[in-house]
Amino acid sequence: MTTDKQALVVGGNRFPFHRLERMGPLIEDALAPAGIEVELTTDRESLTDLDGYDVLVDYTTDSTLTDAQREGLLSFVDAGNGYAGVHSASDLTTVDGENRDEPAPELRELIGGHFLTHPAQGAFDVNIVYSHHPVSADLEDFRVWDEPYVLECDDDLTVLARMDHPEIGEMPVSWVKEYGDGRVFYCSLGHDRPAITADGTRALLRNGVRWAADSSAGE
Repeated sequence: MTTDKQALVVGGNRFPFHRLERMGPLIEDALAPAGIEVELTTDRESLTDLDGYDVLVDYTTDSTLTDAQREGLLSFVDAGNGYAGVHSASDLTTVDGENRDEPAPELRELIGGHFLTHPAQGAFDVNIVYSHHPVSADLEDFRVWDEPYVLECDDDLTVLARMDHPEIGEMPVSWVKEYGDGRVFYCSLGHDRPAITADGTRALLRNGVRWAADSSAGE
């Protein structure tokens, strides 16, 4: 497919299990078939100027942002661009390497949910529960080995997929929502290589990031 969308993937290398230098190329590879050209960065100052990008892909594990960085991100999405949170992007209580009691409120409003905890990694089923959306219309249920996130979520999200986990039961895995004039996609999968390279995860990310990047996308 011809490349026609530009994505900035922001992450970090501080946490060994989510190192962007290792996981970023895998995300890039998953998005390429959707015509999305990816730039990888660990420089959060890039959030202050997102001109030229269609979507911001968030693979951060620490939600520490300056006021200018946070405003740059929120205004980018509010103006009609895309935000795609992957896995640890919902960890909104880790700030400056410390755990806070409450999630960062502005980011919580943007994403629509946040990470609480997780049991041990393992295999579990991911079920597509809403197939009347461009992201999920061509997807099928799949099984993945991953770190299963327990999330607190808003009630008005369009949940596309849920996990069926032996310890935590049913839990949203992926959803979409609007933020101002922009589009938000979140997927809790993607802790490590086995998860991010699974065919089901790749398809979900590919469709979700493309939808978020596409200003002509609809429900």
